[in-house]
Amino acid sequence: MYTPAAFAETDLARLDALVEADPFVTLVTVDADGAPFASHLPVLYRRDGDRVRLEGHWARPNPQSRHRGHALAIVHGPHAYVSPGWYPDKEPAARVPTWNYAVAHLSGTLEVFGDEASLADLVARTGDRFEATVGQSWRFEPERDEHRRQLRGIVGFRFEATRIELKFKLGQNHPPGNRRAVADALDRLGAPRSQAVAALMRGQLEGGSGD
Repeated sequence: MYTPAAFAETDLARLDALVEADPFVTLVTVDADGAPFASHLPVLYRRDGDRVRLEGHWARPNPQSRHRGHALAIVHGPHAYVSPGWYPDKEPAARVPTWNYAVAHLSGTLEVFGDEASLADLVARTGDRFEATVGQSWRFEPERDEHRRQLRGIVGFRFEATRIELKFKLGQNHPPGNRRAVADALDRLGAPRSQAVAALMRGQLEGGSGD
């Protein structure tokens, strides 16, 4: 990923926050012919210091379930269009449109598994993680034959990240006055995605220098 130094982020707590907000990643692998293949998947995330692990599963017919080795997981953060009309110095600096966003690229290795015990544990933990977010209480019940039979239709994976790249493009190449004006404008739009970018911009400003 092309990441100018001004936009590079190294604090892995920022990765934690991205995945917490949107644990639906793009997983990219390469098939035996060298062609890229992507799946879009919910994941369970765990970080211990610098060590990051993702867990998830594919439908068994998904060709990616037969891929092994190196993979790229893309974590998608919020993004928003930025109008040059929002910059206080738009005329003297001849400002142009851009897009502000946060994203993470995790390079690492896939481990694939299909045994019933591991799949049951994965599905149970996935249900626990996501049912709570919608106020529901479905649980995987290993004692039920109907639930165990469903496991035959999936393949699980563990992904261990060996390289983590965080890109937070939030106007750091602009003077603070421009950045504050853009954050205010994004807030006024009222869209959750734009407001999320505005919050990131303000956090970046608070952690840096002022006017």
